[in-house]
Amino acid sequence: MIIGLTYDLRIDYLKSGYSQEDVAEFDSEETINALEETIRGLGYQTDRIGNIYALTARLAAGDKWDLVFNFAEGLYGRCRESQVPALLEAYRIGYTFSDPLVCDITLDKSFAKRIVRDAGLATPKFKVIETLEDVRDISLHYPLFAKPLAEGTGKGIDQNSQIESPDQLRQVCENLLKRYSQPVLVEEFLPGREFTAAILGNGQDARLLGIMEIIIPKDDKAIYSFDAKERCEELVKYRPCPPGALYRKIERLALDSFRVLQCRDTARVDIRCDAEGEPCFLEINPMPGLHPHHSDLPMIATQEGMSYRDLIGTIISNALKRLSLQTAAT
Repeated sequence: MIIGLTYDLRIDYLKSGYSQEDVAEFDSEETINALEETIRGLGYQTDRIGNIYALTARLAAGDKWDLVFNFAEGLYGRCRESQVPALLEAYRIGYTFSDPLVCDITLDKSFAKRIVRDAGLATPKFKVIETLEDVRDISLHYPLFAKPLAEGTGKGIDQNSQIESPDQLRQVCENLLKRYSQPVLVEEFLPGREFTAAILGNGQDARLLGIMEIIIPKDDKAIYSFDAKERCEELVKYRPCPPGALYRKIERLALDSFRVLQCRDTARVDIRCDAEGEPCFLEINPMPGLHPHHSDLPMIATQEGMSYRDLIGTIISNALKRLSLQTAAT
C-alpha cells in the first residue's frame, strides 16, 4: 500500500518571502521526516507529494495513491484547509482526517460555535465583528476576548486579546481587522482553567485519548497566545487532568463536540472553564499538529503512554477502517 503525504513545508514559504507568522501553522522538515519514517516503519510505502500545487500537478499527470495522509493547512482564505481534501475527493482518493465541509466549519470559529451551541453544549456567548460599526452593537458582558475568526496556532492572540472596556474593544478589533483582513470573533472571557482534549476514532467508536491542562505561570492573564505557543518550552507548563468529576465533564464535552461537528479519525478540542468551574467549548482542530515532541496531540499521547508510532498507526487504521480499505501493507 502506498500512502502519499500532502503538507505545507514552512521553509518553502519562508524562502518565498512569507513571514514567520504567515507560516506558523505549516510544518517543519523535522515533522515530515518523523511522520514519513513512522509510516514506513508501520510497513507502508510512502510518497512525498507536498502542497496543493504539487498535488495538482501529480493528479494531472495521472498519479494515484491508496491513501493520502493529509496535513496540508493551505495558505489563502477561510476555506484553505478544505482545498486538498476537496481535490482528493474529486479524484476519489481516500485521505486521513475530516472532509472539506468539516474543515471549513471548524476553521470559521463562529460556525463551529453555533453548531455546538445549538446542540446544547456549553460555549461562551459571542459576536462576529465584520466592521468597526459592529462594535457598537456588542451586548456581551465584560471582560471579553477577541481573536481572528479563521486562524490557528494562536495567531492574532496576545496580551491585548483580553478586553476590559468598549474603547479597548474598538482598538483591538480595528487592529485585527486591518492585520488579518477577516472578521473578528469576540466572546465573553472565561476566567477558569484551560485544557485541550484529544479524540481518536470515528462516530460512536470515537474515544478520548487524554486531557492536558495548559498552565502559563509567568503570565498574569494566562493567555495561550501565539508567542506562548511558539515558545512553549519556556513559557508553558503542561500536566494531565486528574481523574474526577471535571475530567468526566471535559471528556463528555469533547466527545459530543467531536461527534456533532462530524470530525473524523482524530481531533483536538480546546476547552476552558467558566467562573463556576464548568468546562466550555472554545474551538476544535480537526487536523492537529504532529510534531512528535512539540505538538499537543503527540504530547497527550505520550502523557497517556501511547508512542508516536502507535498514534500515527491508529490514525491510519481509523482512516482505513472508515474507507473500508485493506489494512495490511502491500
